[in-house]
Amino acid sequence: MSDPRFFDPYAGNILVQPLGPILDRPEANRRLTFLPPRPRNFGDVPKHVRMHYVIQLRDFHIASLEGVRIQQTIDLMIRDGYRYKDPLAPQTWSVIGGEATHHKTPRAPAMTALIVGHSGSGKTQAILRPFSLYPEQVIEHANFPNLVGIHQQLVWLSVDVPASGRADDLAANLMMSFDTAMKGHVTDWEDRFTATLGRARRDGQKMLDEWRQVALGHFLGALHLDEVQNFFKLPTLKKRRTNAPDSSELQLSIIEDQCLKWILTLTNTWQIPTILSGTPDGVGALMKRMANVQRFVGGGYHPIPHFEDYNDMLFLDDEGGGFLPLLGMYQYVQKPLAITRDFAKLIIELTAGIPRLMIALWVAAHRVAFEREDDDLRIEDFQRAAATYLAPAAPAVAALRSRDPKQMARFEDLMRRDDNYWSTFWVSMRSG
Repeated sequence: MSDPRFFDPYAGNILVQPLGPILDRPEANRRLTFLPPRPRNFGDVPKHVRMHYVIQLRDFHIASLEGVRIQQTIDLMIRDGYRYKDPLAPQTWSVIGGEATHHKTPRAPAMTALIVGHSGSGKTQAILRPFSLYPEQVIEHANFPNLVGIHQQLVWLSVDVPASGRADDLAANLMMSFDTAMKGHVTDWEDRFTATLGRARRDGQKMLDEWRQVALGHFLGALHLDEVQNFFKLPTLKKRRTNAPDSSELQLSIIEDQCLKWILTLTNTWQIPTILSGTPDGVGALMKRMANVQRFVGGGYHPIPHFEDYNDMLFLDDEGGGFLPLLGMYQYVQKPLAITRDFAKLIIELTAGIPRLMIALWVAAHRVAFEREDDDLRIEDFQRAAATYLAPAAPAVAALRSRDPKQMARFEDLMRRDDNYWSTFWVSMRSG
């Protein structure tokens, strides 16, 4: 029998061993998908109680092909990143100690991936769900090379870029998220950054460097920065409305250069894999703003599309039923509604194919239906739900469906950017 270690590209690396097996695509798809318990006979269950079953659909998640690809990207980034951080290698401790990192064999910078999608398309879930497939976010090692006692390894960390876009606020978010992750897994963890966060005057760059040093010491596997559009300042609504001929060409301005420069240093020098995600406006600005943008997609570029055609909702690749037929199984009524092509077209019209809005509409339609004596679900329930519970979203839905740049420019996160080039670009992992 062949030695199974022969097939392990990370054999002997104590940082990789606790991560579990490398998943093939079918298994990743199975683990990423979450379907709540299906409804049974609700004839004897009061409608006001049923509503508490309906609301569980907020956790409904169907793994798309792009979602499975993101899982593979993240797994490649983390495991390959740990190849460069093997604690048995002397150069690893040189990096952690902040010493000059010159190696006989040139190293590629840490992988960086870029994920883009409209608000509600599911881009954040497409990142957090792959993270959840690892046994633990924080792994405790009873014995660790060159260290005495227990040591914690932080596999991943997800942080929102602050609305201010400033370095000190980003550093504060990173510090608080780090301590929160550790407290959730380590008994009697004492907040590492209390003193820094309590200072009246904050130096953003020093705070970022302090966080980076601690993250390196705990062998952070991957950092996820969400809402990257917050790094940029948008043109005023007046300018977006009056600009001609195409308001999508208005440029976003960066708030603080040091944040983006720090991210490049994080991957190039300190070997921390980084995942960036945001809406098209911010991602487009990020691409146009950075001379070294190719490094931001070195690990992969993943656009998360919304459903623009009703057929996309009815069929999921070659695997049978799609998003809408699976959602259609969750009708908490005695007389369910048939999932037809005409119904699918209506859902596109009411939600622009945004998954978050589709789930919200499904829940709201049940609320409308439960106000009647009849125990059924009707097309009119969805129309009324859209006109009442989801009414504030109607202008944005109409703008997105129109594909008219002027209409879309009324909503800052719908501003379109020319990023088609990157959807087919896979940069080579060269450090130069």
